[in-house]
Amino acid sequence: MKILFTNFHPGIGGGHVTYIESLLLGIKATHSLFVACPATSRLFKRASALVGIQTIDMSFTTRPSSWFSARAALRELIVKEKFDVIHVNGSSDHKQVMLALVGLSGSPRVIFTKHNDRGVSSVGHYLRARFSTDHVIAVSEYVKGLLLNSPYKQRPISTIKHGIDTQYFSPVSRTEKTQLRAQFFEPGTQDKIILGSSSGTNEAKGWLDLVHALSLLEPEQRKRFHVAVIGEQPDELLRARATAHGVCSHLSFLGVVEDVRTVLAACDLGFVLSYHEALSFACREKMAMGLPVLVTRVGGLPENVSDDREGWIVPARSPESIKDILLNILANPTRLSLMGAQARARAERDFNLNHFIESTMAVYQSE
Repeated sequence: MKILFTNFHPGIGGGHVTYIESLLLGIKATHSLFVACPATSRLFKRASALVGIQTIDMSFTTRPSSWFSARAALRELIVKEKFDVIHVNGSSDHKQVMLALVGLSGSPRVIFTKHNDRGVSSVGHYLRARFSTDHVIAVSEYVKGLLLNSPYKQRPISTIKHGIDTQYFSPVSRTEKTQLRAQFFEPGTQDKIILGSSSGTNEAKGWLDLVHALSLLEPEQRKRFHVAVIGEQPDELLRARATAHGVCSHLSFLGVVEDVRTVLAACDLGFVLSYHEALSFACREKMAMGLPVLVTRVGGLPENVSDDREGWIVPARSPESIKDILLNILANPTRLSLMGAQARARAERDFNLNHFIESTMAVYQSE
């Protein structure tokens, strides 16, 4: 098959990049694959490094002034390459694909993956569902529920949860963990319980709620913990809010890390305290690394974790609930190893990368 993947994100791109890259790696040996995305994006850089993948610099902006040039370039590509499938991954690229296909005969099948938990009931979604969608992939049962109450209910909908390469994301030895702690953290931090996040520093990722929760602990309790956050450095306002809690000595901003495994392997548990989340690659990666994970009860996040087994589930925006979990950890810190092993076992059992790829291919090939 000849398949075109589109993605509108001009920057880091988050889970979209991991999602598309996993599919590229899984099927590139047997199919002809193209990726259209902005040259400034992390996806463009990653896809360009893969042998056999053709990358095209393309923007999918919603500004009317750029519709015609971008749409014409996309239409020209579609006509030239005669794709069997176009796999769109967001509203902006989905819209451009719909417009580029107007009037074309023998159009490719359009597969739309719904990656987030935002509403899908607008006029734009109605038009895309009606005229430019052959099949919809939901990344969680929660997202499928949203789609079934939207214009997309008229199309086939499949739930295909994120697959994780559990060989690539795997636990490290105690010796390796100690070495990585020395690499990333000051000597006084290395013997603490380290909580790690690879979800970024956007306020909606909830890391400030964990910072707040630390401030609610007694000083002797607080000094047992350290928080490591991977992602772009937070802006001045967010830093000021973090500073106001008076626990900055317990917090490390590690910046953008090319290989998040190195930091996660140095941690004792992970956290994804998002206010909105469809499923979360970041959560599944942490669990595959053998870390129990603290998550919020939003979107598809609870579909990853059994509460008090592979991690904990708390309400969003609830520092008090997080504080209670931290106290629970202090009361029995050795339990983290057992919960981490259970998280790893669930990842191996349920986060199967081959199943993810095979299920997606089945959608491409369905009528």
